[in-house]
Amino acid sequence: MTFGIEFVPSDPVLKIAHYAKLAEQQGFDNVWITDHYNNRDVYSTLAVLAMTTNSIKLGSGVTNPYTRNAAVTASSIASINEISGGRAILGLGPGDKATFDAMGISWDKPLTTTKESIEAIRGFIAGDKVTQDGDMVKFNGAKMAFKAGNIPIYMGAQGPKMLELAGEVSDGVLINASHPKDFEVAVKQIAAGAKKAGRDPKEVDVAAYACFSIDKDAAKAKSAAQVVVAFIVAGSPDMVLERHGIDVAAKADIGGAIAKGDFGALMGGMVTSEMMDAFSISGTPDDCKARINELLDIGVTQIVAGSPIGPNKEKAIKLIGKEIIG
Repeated sequence: MTFGIEFVPSDPVLKIAHYAKLAEQQGFDNVWITDHYNNRDVYSTLAVLAMTTNSIKLGSGVTNPYTRNAAVTASSIASINEISGGRAILGLGPGDKATFDAMGISWDKPLTTTKESIEAIRGFIAGDKVTQDGDMVKFNGAKMAFKAGNIPIYMGAQGPKMLELAGEVSDGVLINASHPKDFEVAVKQIAAGAKKAGRDPKEVDVAAYACFSIDKDAAKAKSAAQVVVAFIVAGSPDMVLERHGIDVAAKADIGGAIAKGDFGALMGGMVTSEMMDAFSISGTPDDCKARINELLDIGVTQIVAGSPIGPNKEKAIKLIGKEIIG
C-alpha cells in the first residue's frame, strides 16, 4: 500500500509547497496536483515542488490530452522529471466535457484521444522520433531534444471502457471513488484490460483518488467533506448512485443547490449520511482506517487523500502520517 495526497492549486503555489513538504515528512509516497485552466498551472506548481521536496514523487493528477499537444505534455513532464531527480509521474485522463465547453474545445473521441496520446507520449519519453497517424493524434517525425528518463504514466479513469484501457496501457489508474462497491467493479475491468494486453493485472497500481477528511472529531471531519461529496453526487452517473442505493432524483436537487450557490441547503441535510459513506473516506482516524482496510481487501494499492483532506489541512496531514501511515 502506498499513500498519495492531492492538492488543488487554487491556493498559492508556495502554500502548496509547504503542504507537500509536510506530506513528505509524514511519509506520503506521492503528491498529485490537479490541472484545471482556472487554477495555477500544474507544471509550474510541480516545478516549485520539485525544488522544495526531496523524495516524494510528483504527479499531474490529472492533466488531459486536449488542452496541450502530446509533445508539449511530454516535454513538460520530462522537465519536471529532470528538475526533481527522477520523481515525476504523468497522470493523464480524458477530462470532463463541461470544462472543454467553457474553453471552446471539442471533446471528441475521449477514449481514442487518450489512448493515442499515451502512445505518442511514451514514444517521446523513450527518446524516439515519433511518427503517428492516429484518428486523433498525428505526428510526423517529432522528437525531444533531451532525455526524459523513466516516467510512469497513470490514467484517470471512471467508465468501463476507460478502466479497461488503463489496464491495457497504464502503469497505474487514478479512480475518483472511495467505496469498495465501486472498486469491485473497477478492479475487474482493469484486470480484463491487462489480460487483453498480455499483462499481469498486478502490474497496474490501483489508486483510490478519494474525497478524504480526517479529524479526531468525526462530525467536524464529515462536515468539511459535505460540499465535496455534493459535487460528486451531482456529477455521478445514475448507475453509480443506484449501486449505492441513492435516489437518482437527489442528483438534480443537489445540482440545483450548487448552481444557486445554496451551500446552506447542502450542509443542512441534502447531503445524506448514505452519500457521505458512498463518496468519501471521512471521520476519525479509526473510521478512515476501517474504510482503507476494506479497499485494500478489494485490490486497491494506493490511497490518495483528496480534497478536503480535513477541516484543517496541516492537522489532517499530520494525523494521517501518525495514525494511518505510521
